[in-house]
Amino acid sequence: MSTRVLIVDDQSLVRAGFRLILESQPDFEVVGEAPDGAEAVTLARRHHPDVVLMDIRMPKLDGLEATRRILENGSGECRIVMLTTFDLDEYVYAALRAGACGFLLKDVTPEQLIGAVRLVTAGDALLAPAITRRLIERYAARDLPSELTRDLSDLTPREADVLRLIARGLGNQEIGEKLFVGEATVKTHVAHILDKLHVANRVQAVVVAYESRLVTPGEPV
Repeated sequence: MSTRVLIVDDQSLVRAGFRLILESQPDFEVVGEAPDGAEAVTLARRHHPDVVLMDIRMPKLDGLEATRRILENGSGECRIVMLTTFDLDEYVYAALRAGACGFLLKDVTPEQLIGAVRLVTAGDALLAPAITRRLIERYAARDLPSELTRDLSDLTPREADVLRLIARGLGNQEIGEKLFVGEATVKTHVAHILDKLHVANRVQAVVVAYESRLVTPGEPV
């Protein structure tokens, strides 16, 4: 079954380039292109894409607000990847907080683009690059209003351990090796963490981990 992708960017050359790369793969189908966030919301409702590649800075409606509207409209299964030219972009952080599952720089290689779409389609988050961790550390470290912090008291000690390791960018296999448990056990812990924190994906869980001070910038893995 093909992965349905919506490409959102105000530059037609970027959209055309990404379409060419993705349509070179037999398991990808580009279901639409949008030059701004408003049209992206409309097309997402119409085509129900599996993955949206969303530019962060656009006219009419930016990628942050478009992400919020798409996810609020009952498109919880849609995975949104932010596109940006700035690696440490506060708007990208806000989008991750709103439910995007990762981000890519626009100068991404074809192989990285294809790999990223496959990764998020499989249910993973684009957490591996150190740059994502740096982005979250930079903006989550700021003082936040109390109503934006989360209560982690529902997590068991082992779930808190797993969340700390997720926040450090470790995958399920690496977490299992550190905690001496199987990968299936880690997946179960992750599912419980997402449910208890009322978040949609691993990236949002990482944001919560930093904002709640479960982990702090600069801690060793």
